[in-house]
This record gives sequence, C-alpha cells and structure tokens, in this order.
Amino acid sequence: QGTITTSTILSKGLIDLGYDVKMSEIHGMSQRGGTVVTQIKYGDKVYSPIIGEGEADLIVSFEQLEALRALSYLKEGGTVVTDSAKIFPMPVLTGSAAYPDDAIERLERSGCRVVVTQAFAKAQELGNVKAQNIVLLGQLVRQLGLEQADWEEIIKSSFPEKLVDLNLEAFKAGLDI
Repeated sequence: QGTITTSTILSKGLIDLGYDVKMSEIHGMSQRGGTVVTQIKYGDKVYSPIIGEGEADLIVSFEQLEALRALSYLKEGGTVVTDSAKIFPMPVLTGSAAYPDDAIERLERSGCRVVVTQAFAKAQELGNVKAQNIVLLGQLVRQLGLEQADWEEIIKSSFPEKLVDLNLEAFKAGLDI
C-alpha cells in the first residue's frame, strides 16, 4: 500500500522543515496480507524511533481495521486519520475471522479524535488506486500543519518521472480533502 514510501516522504519533509527525525519500519509479511507499520518521531532532538503504547500523537491508517489494531499506541486526546476503505486481511478472506462492521464507531467511542477520509476513492478517481498513500499523505500534512515544506520537490524526487504528475495530483487532493 505504500506505507514505507509515505513515511519516507513525510520524513524528508520534516527534515526539510528543520526537525530531527527518526523512522522505524516493521514488516509483517506484507506480501501475504500482513501488516506493515512505520513509526516516525520528530522534534528538536529525537533519540529513539520507537513509539510505545499510549505515546503516539497521531495514527494514520490506510484502512479501518488497521486503525483499530494500532489504537493502543495512541495517547489520550490523540488523533486517528483513517481511510473509509476496507481491505480484508487473509483471515477474513478465508472465513476464519469477521471484519468489524463498526470499526469507525469503535474508534470514536475510544475518545480520540477521528478523521475519516476517502483517500482510496480519490485515488481511484485519479486513475490509480496505488496513489491512495499520497492522498493520505496530503491529508496528514494538512492535519499536522506542515504545508510549508517543499512537498512538490520532495514528491518529484521520490518517484520515477512517469509517476510524478499522478502523485502530485494525489498529494494536492489530499490537502484539499
């Protein structure tokens, strides 16, 4: 889904803004439907990239169930940005588990601020669902108030030339959602 690409681009933007940035990646057999998680810390000085349970200011999720899975990492009063899309993991596809129909409601009941976006639908409208991650990145940049970085240049340097226009469009769409 582009989790690592999104995190790398966000990290470049944060560095562009003068922050100390640390990023970690956890690969959960993504090619077999597992979760890929990245964590980013930024500030004046960051010593460790790891975010413990109850420490995250913000969680970004490409789909609802992943937001629920990550919720224990969110601090009290934190924000969850999640796509309205549902991506069924292997246990749901094989029938050994059910996808929660009330994922958004459960997030809202947890007391956090929940921002539901339609990044997948917007990427589909742009002609390539793989741009969902960059639509979400635009939304995240808006939520964090980081618009002043040179995102256009960062995106241009992050993709092959044939994908630059699509991803610039996706980023701008995310800013406007």
